[in-house]
Amino acid sequence: MKNNPINTTCCGKEHQPITCCPVDATINMIGGKYKSLILWKLMTETTLRFSQLQKEIPTATPKMLTQQLRELEANGLIHRHVYPVVPPKVEYSLTNFGKSIRPVLESMYIWGSDYLNNQGLQVNCSMTAITDPQ
Repeated sequence: MKNNPINTTCCGKEHQPITCCPVDATINMIGGKYKSLILWKLMTETTLRFSQLQKEIPTATPKMLTQQLRELEANGLIHRHVYPVVPPKVEYSLTNFGKSIRPVLESMYIWGSDYLNNQGLQVNCSMTAITDPQ
């Protein structure tokens, strides 16, 4: 594989010239303010409604949460299912592509936990180690 800059589209963005980097591509997909946390929650709960996500991520404003969900959906990581009822009911779940990011997030969780422990700090976020089988 060549590592020469080429004129192309990468990671959903038009660039001239560009070298497509796998790490950059991954960070572009999951690097939003709450994206990794949304994905993590969907790995443990399989399906969540918007209001449930708001409770799980209380620091996210509704506008920011909506933006992050839309980007994850546009990138094919989550599925948004709208039920035709009043009031509207919307559920979010991981796509198969979204499920494929699990080992990456688990590795990040382990690495980050080790880092915090080495700094004398304790994990105190809403993420907890995933213990269920894949």
